[in-house]
Amino acid sequence: MHNLSLNSVRFGVMFRQSMQVSVAALVALAIAGCAGSDSMRRPGDQETVAARAQERWDALVKGDFAAAYGYISPPGRALVPQDAYASGLKRGFWTGAKVQNVQCSSSEACEVDVVIDYQHNGLKMQSPLREKWVKQNSNWWFVL
Repeated sequence: MHNLSLNSVRFGVMFRQSMQVSVAALVALAIAGCAGSDSMRRPGDQETVAARAQERWDALVKGDFAAAYGYISPPGRALVPQDAYASGLKRGFWTGAKVQNVQCSSSEACEVDVVIDYQHNGLKMQSPLREKWVKQNSNWWFVL
Protein backbone atom coordinates (compact mmCIF):
# COMPACT_ATOMS: atom_id res chain seq x y z
CA MET A 1 0.00 0.00 0.00
CA HIS A 2 2.86 2.34 0.83
CA ASN A 3 4.49 1.72 -2.59
CA LEU A 4 1.18 2.49 -4.34
CA SER A 5 0.85 5.80 -2.47
CA LEU A 6 4.41 6.76 -3.39
CA ASN A 7 3.68 6.03 -7.07
CA SER A 8 0.49 8.10 -6.87
CA VAL A 9 2.43 11.01 -5.39
CA ARG A 10 5.13 10.71 -8.10
CA PHE A 11 2.45 10.58 -10.80
CA GLY A 12 0.72 13.63 -9.33
CA VAL A 13 3.98 15.61 -9.21
CA MET A 14 4.90 14.59 -12.77
CA PHE A 15 1.39 15.43 -13.99
CA ARG A 16 1.47 18.90 -12.40
CA GLN A 17 4.96 19.59 -13.81
CA SER A 18 3.84 18.44 -17.23
CA MET A 19 0.76 20.68 -17.10
CA GLN A 20 2.85 23.67 -15.97
CA VAL A 21 5.25 23.17 -18.88
CA SER A 22 2.34 22.77 -21.31
CA VAL A 23 0.58 25.89 -20.08
CA ALA A 24 3.84 27.88 -20.14
CA ALA A 25 4.51 26.69 -23.70
CA LEU A 26 1.01 27.68 -24.85
CA VAL A 27 1.33 31.12 -23.27
CA ALA A 28 4.76 31.63 -24.88
CA LEU A 29 3.41 30.60 -28.29
CA ALA A 30 0.42 32.92 -27.95
CA ILE A 31 2.63 35.87 -26.99
CA ALA A 32 5.09 35.15 -29.81
CA GLY A 33 2.25 34.85 -32.30
CA CYS A 34 0.77 38.20 -31.29
CA ALA A 35 4.08 40.00 -31.18
CA GLY A 36 5.20 38.76 -34.56
CA SER A 37 1.94 39.22 -36.40
CA ASP A 38 1.58 42.35 -38.54
CA SER A 39 -2.11 41.58 -38.85
CA MET A 40 -2.47 42.23 -35.13
CA ARG A 41 -0.93 45.72 -35.52
CA ARG A 42 -2.24 46.72 -38.91
CA PRO A 43 -5.94 47.25 -38.22
CA GLY A 44 -5.05 49.85 -35.59
CA ASP A 45 -2.50 51.41 -37.91
CA GLN A 46 -4.97 51.42 -40.79
CA GLU A 47 -7.60 53.16 -38.71
CA THR A 48 -5.10 55.73 -37.46
CA VAL A 49 -3.75 56.44 -40.94
CA ALA A 50 -7.28 56.69 -42.39
CA ALA A 51 -8.26 59.19 -39.70
CA ARG A 52 -5.11 61.31 -40.15
CA ALA A 53 -5.41 61.26 -43.95
CA GLN A 54 -9.06 62.34 -43.73
CA GLU A 55 -8.18 65.11 -41.27
CA ARG A 56 -5.48 66.35 -43.64
CA TRP A 57 -7.87 66.40 -46.58
CA ASP A 58 -10.57 68.10 -44.51
CA ALA A 59 -8.04 70.86 -43.75
CA LEU A 60 -7.13 71.19 -47.45
CA VAL A 61 -10.80 71.42 -48.46
CA LYS A 62 -11.34 74.16 -45.83
CA GLY A 63 -8.28 76.01 -47.13
CA ASP A 64 -6.45 75.57 -43.81
CA PHE A 65 -3.06 74.93 -45.38
CA ALA A 66 -1.22 75.47 -42.08
CA ALA A 67 -3.16 72.58 -40.52
CA ALA A 68 -2.59 70.39 -43.59
CA TYR A 69 1.13 71.21 -43.45
CA GLY A 70 1.23 69.77 -39.92
CA TYR A 71 0.54 66.28 -41.32
CA ILE A 72 3.64 66.28 -43.53
CA SER A 73 6.49 64.09 -42.32
CA PRO A 74 9.25 65.87 -40.38
CA PRO A 75 11.78 65.31 -43.23
CA GLY A 76 9.25 66.74 -45.70
CA ARG A 77 8.73 69.81 -43.53
CA ALA A 78 12.51 70.22 -43.31
CA LEU A 79 12.68 70.31 -47.13
CA VAL A 80 9.62 72.47 -47.85
CA PRO A 81 8.90 75.52 -45.69
CA GLN A 82 5.25 76.14 -44.78
CA ASP A 83 4.95 79.30 -46.90
CA ALA A 84 6.33 77.51 -49.98
CA TYR A 85 3.89 74.65 -49.41
CA ALA A 86 0.91 76.98 -49.05
CA SER A 87 1.88 79.06 -52.07
CA GLY A 88 1.66 75.96 -54.27
CA LEU A 89 -1.96 75.29 -53.30
CA LYS A 90 -5.14 76.97 -54.54
CA ARG A 91 -7.71 77.90 -51.92
CA GLY A 92 -11.21 76.71 -52.86
CA PHE A 93 -10.01 74.24 -55.51
CA TRP A 94 -11.09 71.11 -53.63
CA THR A 95 -14.75 70.72 -52.75
CA GLY A 96 -14.48 67.40 -50.91
CA ALA A 97 -12.34 64.35 -50.24
CA LYS A 98 -13.01 60.88 -48.89
CA VAL A 99 -10.49 58.26 -47.79
CA GLN A 100 -11.52 55.03 -49.50
CA ASN A 101 -8.90 52.48 -48.49
CA VAL A 102 -5.70 52.08 -46.49
CA GLN A 103 -3.21 49.28 -47.09
CA CYS A 104 -0.15 48.89 -44.90
CA SER A 105 2.78 46.96 -46.36
CA SER A 106 4.52 47.01 -42.97
CA SER A 107 4.07 48.44 -39.50
CA GLU A 108 5.79 51.63 -40.73
CA ALA A 109 4.42 52.24 -44.26
CA CYS A 110 0.90 52.59 -45.67
CA GLU A 111 -0.74 53.68 -48.89
CA VAL A 112 -4.00 55.60 -48.79
CA ASP A 113 -6.53 55.75 -51.61
CA VAL A 114 -8.52 58.99 -51.60
CA VAL A 115 -11.22 60.25 -53.95
CA ILE A 116 -11.08 64.03 -54.25
CA ASP A 117 -13.84 66.29 -55.52
CA TYR A 118 -12.94 69.55 -57.24
CA GLN A 119 -14.17 72.07 -59.79
CA HIS A 120 -12.46 72.58 -63.12
CA ASN A 121 -13.78 75.08 -65.67
CA GLY A 122 -17.08 75.13 -63.81
CA LEU A 123 -17.47 71.35 -63.96
CA LYS A 124 -17.63 69.14 -60.89
CA MET A 125 -14.93 66.49 -61.15
CA GLN A 126 -13.76 63.51 -59.11
CA SER A 127 -10.36 61.95 -59.17
CA PRO A 128 -8.69 59.05 -57.35
CA LEU A 129 -5.40 59.70 -55.62
CA ARG A 130 -2.90 57.45 -53.85
CA GLU A 131 -0.79 58.80 -50.99
CA LYS A 132 2.09 57.38 -49.01
CA TRP A 133 2.18 57.60 -45.22
CA VAL A 134 5.02 56.56 -42.91
CA LYS A 135 5.32 56.00 -39.20
CA GLN A 136 8.03 58.00 -37.49
CA ASN A 137 8.41 58.84 -33.80
CA SER A 138 5.24 56.86 -32.96
CA ASN A 139 3.07 58.91 -35.32
CA TRP A 140 1.85 58.63 -38.92
CA TRP A 141 2.93 61.27 -41.45
CA PHE A 142 2.07 62.16 -45.04
CA VAL A 143 4.97 61.81 -47.48
CA LEU A 144 5.36 64.64 -49.98
